Amino acid sequence: MPAVVLVGAQWGDEGKGKATDLLGGSVDYVVRYQGGNNAGHTVVLGAETYALHIVPSGVLSPDAVPVIGNGVVIDPGVLIGEMAGLEARGVSCARLVISADAHLIMPHHRALDRVTERYLGRSRIGTTGRGIGPAYGDKIARMGIRVQDLLDPGIFRQKLELALREKNQMLAKVYNRRAIDVSAVCEEYAGFAERLAPHIADTSLVLNRALAAGKVVLLEGSQGTLLDVDHGTYPFVTSSNPTAGGACAGSGIGPTRISRVVAIIKAYTTRVGSGPFPTELDDEVGERLRSEGGEFGVTTGRSRRTGWYDAVIARYAARVNGATDFFLTKLDVLSGFERIPVCVGYRVGDTTYDEMPMDQTSFHKALPVYEQLPGWSDDITGVTSFAALPPNARAYVRALEQMSGAPISAIGVGPGRDQTLLLRDLL
Repeated sequence: MPAVVLVGAQWGDEGKGKATDLLGGSVDYVVRYQGGNNAGHTVVLGAETYALHIVPSGVLSPDAVPVIGNGVVIDPGVLIGEMAGLEARGVSCARLVISADAHLIMPHHRALDRVTERYLGRSRIGTTGRGIGPAYGDKIARMGIRVQDLLDPGIFRQKLELALREKNQMLAKVYNRRAIDVSAVCEEYAGFAERLAPHIADTSLVLNRALAAGKVVLLEGSQGTLLDVDHGTYPFVTSSNPTAGGACAGSGIGPTRISRVVAIIKAYTTRVGSGPFPTELDDEVGERLRSEGGEFGVTTGRSRRTGWYDAVIARYAARVNGATDFFLTKLDVLSGFERIPVCVGYRVGDTTYDEMPMDQTSFHKALPVYEQLPGWSDDITGVTSFAALPPNARAYVRALEQMSGAPISAIGVGPGRDQTLLLRDLL
């Protein structure tokens, strides 16, 4: 069977957890392929709400195997804490599989993330301070420590000593911070190794064997297209590849295995942290979207910046990811607006763009060109079919579909599992 990728089509926080949960009962494996505990998914099951930070959303599906792929960076303390929290609520993590090739977030990564962000001052990127960027930096510099190293205390200590030879110099002499003790870290991570060892595996082999046996594999990214380190609004991006291409590198599945790319997109736009945001609303309308949409970070609790739907970004996401479908979320939040602006292009000086500008300078200066669409006043949270939506809500969805470059195959009209309108099968 082929694999399906779920990817965020904006700056993250589009509602990927809802989409993963919707499909989780129909798939055999749910794979997190990049990112760390700097992002999260919120899943609402009946009266229960689960905030997942590093454990794949598939853990909430009784028959799916949740997999943390090699492209993820893992803070083992956070992972173990999240597993314990889930198990305390009756959710078993026994099936969780962790790639031996995933990289570990270490204490020096967290320390350097915090001090360097403070050092940047007003030029800061807006990281969560959880060590994700420095961990990926060490991975690329070939100084990283991997999950498999937990299983060999000698190798683990050797790699840590080598890393801290440089990192402690930076912490102590550049940033005036206390050096990190090698023995203390080795002791702490030995405890993590004991807890995680039963879950560590060659996940690329596991997943490819599963596909060969006719199993369905769902690959879920964290963050979104515009936070991709290659294709996002650099340098205000994350340190990995949330785009669909990253699913192959981050899971060990070849590109010919993937048959469907479902891009999750919100009916308006949000982003967290610094960086350009052409449709941002810094007024009472933006606050209304934030309040009614519950736009606060799952992991950080930070308020999200809000703005109108940006069709330029949607087209870009469809192109970069090769999206076969859009899953439109939070349509219900727009109920009550008399008119709903949609960004159909950008104006930069005397130039108008209907695609993403090539250079960062132009995007920073981009002013949105809006098309006004009629709104609706009805509460749509109880609607169970597309035909039952108010006419203007249906027209809004169809307009976005025409502007955005891929068919809209599902619509979220509320946070619950049953508050999704499925227009086309996604598997």
